[in-house]
Amino acid sequence: MRELVDVHYPDAACIRVVQDNLSTHSAGALYEAFPPAEAKRILRRLEFHYTPKHASWLNMVDIEIGVLRGQCLDRRIDDSGRLIS
Repeated sequence: MRELVDVHYPDAACIRVVQDNLSTHSAGALYEAFPPAEAKRILRRLEFHYTPKHASWLNMVDIEIGVLRGQCLDRRIDDSGRLIS
């Protein structure tokens, strides 16, 4: 997380992190890994979003990919204007 904040997105005001509900994925884990001041500095820039515990978000992604494949990816679109509109 420190690398995300300091290296990859140093100018971002807020970094949204999407992750599963594994117990080690918590703000408290940063306090275990870093001194309190450093953990707080990192956490000020992070916003955690967790995947649902009882529903598979991957199923929703698979459905969307299937729709895209059926509606868009099964043919050649030779007019860039159609893609933009």
